[in-house]
Amino acid sequence: MSAVRQFRDLTVQLIEFLESSASRDEKIQKTTELLEKRQQLIAEIAPPFSNEEKEIGAATIALNKKLNDLLFKEKILIQKDIKELNRKKKSTNKYENPYNSLFIDGIFYDKRK
Repeated sequence: MSAVRQFRDLTVQLIEFLESSASRDEKIQKTTELLEKRQQLIAEIAPPFSNEEKEIGAATIALNKKLNDLLFKEKILIQKDIKELNRKKKSTNKYENPYNSLFIDGIFYDKRK
């Protein structure tokens, strides 16, 4: 099987997996594995290409755009969760120690008694 065909098959596999409803940890692990395999196949793809490989390559480019959109959506979801966790962590710290973050910039001392 040619490297171009394997690359397309891995891309399709990755798209199907990202569209499934697996847990986030599984998605991250499997996505990383498949992306590493794709990266290795990219190194193996070299011209000259047959007509069939050119057609597969054109179809793969369209699939790659869809894959990029799915990966971007996953990234946004992960970033949103990280921000939410950081916000919760901050509010928990304020609840546990409310006097920790008081600013003393507005305080002045009067020398007169």
